[in-house]
Amino acid sequence: MNTSRPRSLFFRDAAQLLTLAGPAGPRRGKDLGELGIIRHGGLLTAGARILRVGSTPELAPEARRLRARAIDCRGRVVMPGFVDSHTHLVFAGNRVEDFERRIRGETYEAITQAGGGIASSARLLARARQQELVALASRFLAEFAAYGTTTVEVKSGYGLDVENELKILRVIRRLQGVTALELVPTLLAAHALPVEYQGRRRAYLDLITRQLIPEAGRLARFIDCFCDRGAFTVAECRRVLKVGVRYGLVSRVHAEQRARTGATRLAIELGAASADHLDHVNGADVRALARSNTVATLLPGSNFHLGFSHFPPARRLIDAGAIVALATDYNPGTSPTLNMQFILSLACSQMRMTPAEAVTATTLNAAYALRLSDRLGALEPGKQADLTVMDVPDYREIPYFFARNHCLLTVKRGQVIWRQH
Repeated sequence: MNTSRPRSLFFRDAAQLLTLAGPAGPRRGKDLGELGIIRHGGLLTAGARILRVGSTPELAPEARRLRARAIDCRGRVVMPGFVDSHTHLVFAGNRVEDFERRIRGETYEAITQAGGGIASSARLLARARQQELVALASRFLAEFAAYGTTTVEVKSGYGLDVENELKILRVIRRLQGVTALELVPTLLAAHALPVEYQGRRRAYLDLITRQLIPEAGRLARFIDCFCDRGAFTVAECRRVLKVGVRYGLVSRVHAEQRARTGATRLAIELGAASADHLDHVNGADVRALARSNTVATLLPGSNFHLGFSHFPPARRLIDAGAIVALATDYNPGTSPTLNMQFILSLACSQMRMTPAEAVTATTLNAAYALRLSDRLGALEPGKQADLTVMDVPDYREIPYFFARNHCLLTVKRGQVIWRQH
């Protein structure tokens, strides 16, 4: 990884510069497809920030004055770095056995009951040392950067007790010191009921609310809850999330992935930053999301990997006016992909999002889901210089040529953190 720190960079002659410039805040409806494209565009950085954006001839004199390092982007797309607003980055081992069992016809629920699923990941994580988890996650983060991602939300959730949930959050903190990417930590202790608490649900929720959240409040920025069939109820998640808010954490919710439970309405009720998955929302839920500022974060990678024929209702949500974002849901069990470019392909081919809508959903709206859109997700003067250069002349080719890596260069806070050799 190149960690040089140039005073100024000049990205010049881009075939398309996708600025996503415009009014502050997220994009909805028709505005989701407005990318603010500048042809033959140029972008000039000063330290960690964007100094100027415009046509290359307009910016060239100032670039010369600043002695900026020129980066030739002819025939290429320059766009904001991807913001991945939903991942389970910190884990040990994998769940390839679950994968093979599903291929042979076993259901997700049956695999879980047999000791697979989240419980399997929890056992592996409990045995792993912090330095092992840091080393593995660091390699994953290098791959994120290689695909053009510059910011990653990271959940706990494979600890399922106080010691190991805190271990994951401490790993995230250590990772922030060894990666150039920006990490956003989320506490997800209410991910699954541990085996030893079967029949004692209230005792586990007491553990989370009375012991874990008070300590995790110093390490996490958000709190999440898996509110779904076979996981936790609306009432249980309401309790957990409200305690998290008292300790300064912002709510987000795993909602309606397996069945409709009312989780989306809970997210809206609590003013959650996002409701994620949303495979089984109904029309009333869609309309309620459209009236709210809760982001509908869609995770088609999990549907793809689980072999589902149905995907989240992106078109209904967009047409209703909801704030729609996309993320990888990177995890070892249901979405082992960290390639946001592939998520764009799934969004377009399986959910009928346009390429422009998918770009906005993985940049500006995803940044809004993390409460970071004031400085991330768009290429405008004063915002953070987080961007990627794609080796295509037209942004629509990114999802069109699927399962390929088009990224040539990734920049975080004005420094090159990955370059294709």
